[in-house]
Amino acid sequence: MVTAIRQNAQDNAFRRGHSFGNKVLTGIVRWIFGNRVSDVLSGYRVFSRRFVKSFPALATGFETETEFTVHALELRMPIAEHFTSYRNRPAGSISKLRTVSDGLRILRMIVRLVKEERPLQFFSLSGVVFLTVGVGLSIPLMLEFMRSGTVPRLPTAVLSTGMVVVAFLSFVCGLILDSVARGRKEIKRLAYLAVPAVGFHQEAAPGTAALNSAAGIKQREAA
Repeated sequence: MVTAIRQNAQDNAFRRGHSFGNKVLTGIVRWIFGNRVSDVLSGYRVFSRRFVKSFPALATGFETETEFTVHALELRMPIAEHFTSYRNRPAGSISKLRTVSDGLRILRMIVRLVKEERPLQFFSLSGVVFLTVGVGLSIPLMLEFMRSGTVPRLPTAVLSTGMVVVAFLSFVCGLILDSVARGRKEIKRLAYLAVPAVGFHQEAAPGTAALNSAAGIKQREAA
């Protein structure tokens, strides 16, 4: 996948907030999935046949660029970037991009991809949140129990126990889904490698030309 990295933008080429949102969303993807990309939201891309045949297009809006990027990063595909100037739109044309709503859709797509591709990280983070809240609620109760031997706020104790149980369930779900995600990634990787690369011909696989040449020499010697 080759991505055009937008730079040297003209005045007003980026609408207000677009440049900041692009940097924030790109930073999130780089932090979670790898720092091999510089512009996650660029729509100027070139794909190999392997990429196209192995990519399940599920997004329906501007979040498809994020899906492209994560698909290439997770399957360890070759990625290249080409820097290009970014100019203003032609006179009379109107951008369909909505800053807030489309930005939230892209952020939601990133969260969904983290859940599907990195479930252990996703559910471990939620488990830490539940565990922190549960332990925080239990500390005053434990101090009161150590002081007086009673639990004055039983609903809080039940809530704290439930939060801790949910935290451990979240950790277990993350471990199980991580194994499932690894199997899905292996299947997608095999599907990607099953598509012939550029310049490869099935009828002339590597080594075939040498064998044909050797066979021709033997035939000439026999004649």
